[in-house]
Amino acid sequence: MLLIPAIDLKDGKCVRLRQGRMEDETIFSDDPLAVAARWVEAGARRLHLVDLNGAFEGKPMNRDVVHAIAEAFPDLPIQIGGGIRDEETVQSYLDAGVQYVIIGTKAVNVPHFVNDLCLEFPGHIIVGLDAKEGKVAIDGWSKLSRHDVIDMARHFEQDGVSAIIYTDIGRDGMMTGVNVEATVKLAQAVNIPIIASGGITNLDDVRALCAQAKEGIVGAITGRAIYEGSLDFAEGQRLADELCPDPII
Repeated sequence: MLLIPAIDLKDGKCVRLRQGRMEDETIFSDDPLAVAARWVEAGARRLHLVDLNGAFEGKPMNRDVVHAIAEAFPDLPIQIGGGIRDEETVQSYLDAGVQYVIIGTKAVNVPHFVNDLCLEFPGHIIVGLDAKEGKVAIDGWSKLSRHDVIDMARHFEQDGVSAIIYTDIGRDGMMTGVNVEATVKLAQAVNIPIIASGGITNLDDVRALCAQAKEGIVGAITGRAIYEGSLDFAEGQRLADELCPDPII
């Protein structure tokens, strides 16, 4: 199972939010490229980038930083989300060397958009489903929709997405542990890879997810824990490699 470091970008800096609130941020670095290098040196085999400004503005706002990271690590799979609302943005990221683009809000608001992207960019589209109490949140988590997360996941599976990132927004950035039960429930409902996100705090969370990896959980995104030190990234990835072999996703 892959541990995937998160680099959340706001105003060109690496930050973390609590439960997606833009006003509740912690700045970890003014140099996201150096942060990316840190995780690569620690053994990261994929990076998870989020354009937080883009998620709220509906268009890329930290594009230059993303392009710089992709250029610096051309052989490293990078996935990017936040503000991706049209095919031109997808194409520009892929041209820059990003491997996967993550569709969130527009996937929920305009479901056929994902189908169109999967046809045009097969193998490069991931859907991010951010949920609270089983319902999908949109617009940078500022709104809770009426859509059931499992129903949406099944729909996008049919469209041909490469994976689904499932985030429990009630736990994201709160250091309270991953919602294993909800993640497993989603993984059991579909036949495509699930990447867990939100609340991954320490090695116990890695163990808990690895114990369920056979259900289709292939990776786990971790952010605040590796920045604040409750989870040593290199140690966590070694443990994941030991407990469950690294899948190809």
